[in-house]
Amino acid sequence: MPDSRRIRRSRGAVAALTAVLLVPLGALTGCDSSDSGNGARSESAHRASPSPSPAWDTRPRSVAAVGDSITRGFDACSVLSDCPRVSWATGTDTAVHSLVSRLGAKESWNDAKTGALMADVPAQIDRAVAHRPELVTIMAGANDACRTSVSHMTPVDEFRTSFETALKRLRTALPDSQVYVSSVPDLKRLWSQGRTNPLGKEIWKLGICSSMLRDSDAMDPAAVRRRDTVRDRVIAYNEVLKDVCATDRHCRYDGGAVFDYPFTQAQLSRWDWFHPGRNGQEQLAAIAYRNVTAVRPPA
Repeated sequence: MPDSRRIRRSRGAVAALTAVLLVPLGALTGCDSSDSGNGARSESAHRASPSPSPAWDTRPRSVAAVGDSITRGFDACSVLSDCPRVSWATGTDTAVHSLVSRLGAKESWNDAKTGALMADVPAQIDRAVAHRPELVTIMAGANDACRTSVSHMTPVDEFRTSFETALKRLRTALPDSQVYVSSVPDLKRLWSQGRTNPLGKEIWKLGICSSMLRDSDAMDPAAVRRRDTVRDRVIAYNEVLKDVCATDRHCRYDGGAVFDYPFTQAQLSRWDWFHPGRNGQEQLAAIAYRNVTAVRPPA
């Protein structure tokens, strides 16, 4: 969810900081940064699912993912780096057991980009449709709220227009492809969990999600109001995702499952204590699999 323009100039500073502060944590296992390919393994124990409704195939054979840094596995393996191998949607890491892996899908593509806004999703959809996937996953919106200040957050009407445009482009190119839409995470909960970690708070000072994470220990009325404003905007974005998705018979919203998930430090990146780490990516994969394979969409 970072602003991609800050990554280059921040990488050196973070590396130096983590070299000092992470020594007691021990070495972390690295991940490659290549785009994910086919799913690693099927989840045969769940093959005996109920018959799908005519409008939704619970076993798509190909998946394309679009969105932001979460889908790219940013900061899950090493500092300020993508790690698509652990992506909840298309990753091949067996510890994460991605959506593609759980579905046993034969083909997958990760067209998400770190730092992407919802306004960037229509162009990502254009790339995704070239693969002709049976299912497209969309997880975007966190960067629209994670701005330098609350005044720079994406207006709700602009967010809606971008999402509608993305769906229209997909539907024009692929009338029968399905869409799974993830809700935007509760950024305030991520702040509340990460703020107890000294390393995380130092890295946040480099500019990660400043609208929420700036002055992370401040509890004065202005700081509380600022964080509540960001959270309210995320809730508004999720209402847009729900409403727009409901207009498309091949679109399924997660019912707010990601927003409602009670993330703890165990699910957060050990590099920035804000993005999902491997365990967090695993939880996102489980949520997606449960919703994609359900006979009926979430309430």
